[in-house]
Amino acid sequence: MGLFILRRLWVMILTALALTYIVFFLTNLYPNLEKLAKSQGNFRMTDAQVETYLGNRGYLQSTPLKYAQWLGVAPGWVITGTDGETRARCAAPGAAAETATTFCGILQGNWGFSTVFKDGVGSIVATRLALTGKLMFWVMVLMVPSALLLGVLAGMREGTRTDRALSTVAITTTATPEYVSGVILIAVFSSSAVGLKWFKGTATSAMENATFENFFLSVLTIALYGMGYIARMTRASMAEVMTAQYIRTARLKGVSFPNIVMKHALRNALIAPFTVIMLQFPWLLNGVVIVETLFNYKGFGWTLVQAAGNNDIELLLGVSVVSVFVVLVTQLISDIGYVYLNPRISVS
Repeated sequence: MGLFILRRLWVMILTALALTYIVFFLTNLYPNLEKLAKSQGNFRMTDAQVETYLGNRGYLQSTPLKYAQWLGVAPGWVITGTDGETRARCAAPGAAAETATTFCGILQGNWGFSTVFKDGVGSIVATRLALTGKLMFWVMVLMVPSALLLGVLAGMREGTRTDRALSTVAITTTATPEYVSGVILIAVFSSSAVGLKWFKGTATSAMENATFENFFLSVLTIALYGMGYIARMTRASMAEVMTAQYIRTARLKGVSFPNIVMKHALRNALIAPFTVIMLQFPWLLNGVVIVETLFNYKGFGWTLVQAAGNNDIELLLGVSVVSVFVVLVTQLISDIGYVYLNPRISVS
C-alpha cells in the first residue's frame, strides 16, 4: 500500500505541475496582460505605454521563467524601469526593492497580491475557502445520506413502483441545473407565507452567522443537483448486487431480507457510490460558482468569478492551485478507499 500511495503522489505532483503551468500560460497571454496594464494604469494607454508598463514589472519575461519564479524555484526579478524606479518581484507592496528576498513563490508561501481586493492572495483564498467549506459541509450532510437512502431503497425493489418513483425523483433533480432550481426555490419561498416565515435571512448574512433561515436554500439548491446522480449510481449498484449469486444463496438459506441487505449487500453496493461521492468535492468547490453568485454568498466560487471578471491574475492562479489540489487529493482518497472497500482488489 505504501508503494501504491507513493506512486500516486508522484503522479499527483506531475499532474499538478502540468495543470498549473497550463493555467499560468493562459492567464499570462498578452491580451490578458494588456488588460491588466490598462486596468492598473490608464485605459487610454497606447501600445508603447502598455509595453513599457509590462516590461518595468517583469511581465514580458519568458513564460517558463515567470512560472519558475511563481513556484519559487527561480530567483525573483529585480528591474530598474525606464522611469528610473527599481522594482523587485519579492518586495512587499510599497516596500523598497532592497528589502526583497531572493525567492518568493508558492513554495515559500507567497501567493502574490490581488489587484482587485488589494490584499495577499493567500489570506483571501483561506478566508473564502473557509466560507465555502462551511457550505460544502452542510451540503454533504444533506446530500449524501439522502442520496444513499433513495438509491438503496430503489435498488432493493428493482422494477417496483417504489423504484420507478424514486428513480423519477433522482432523474428530475439531476436534470435540473442549480441556476434553475435556485431561482425556483427563491421565487417560491420568498413569496409564500411559509417562506416569509422561515427564510427571511440572506445567504450573505450566513457568512457571519449561518442559520436555517439564511443558509438552507443555498444548501438545498446544491444538494438537489448532486443527490440525484449519487442516488442513481447507488440504485444501479444495489440492483446489481441484489442479483448476485451469494445473495441468492443467502435467501435460499432463509436469511431475512433486512439481514441480507445490511450484512451482505450494502457494503458491496457502496463501492461505486463511494467513488462518486468523493468526486463531488471538486465539483462542489467549483460548482458552487453559480449558487454563490445567485445567493451572493462570497465564498470560493464567488471569488473565482471576481478574479476572472477583473483579470486578477495572481488571485486567479491562487484559486486554480487550490482547485487542482482538491481534485488530486480527493482522487487519491477515492482510489485508496476503493481498494479497501473492494475485497477483490489487493495491493502488494
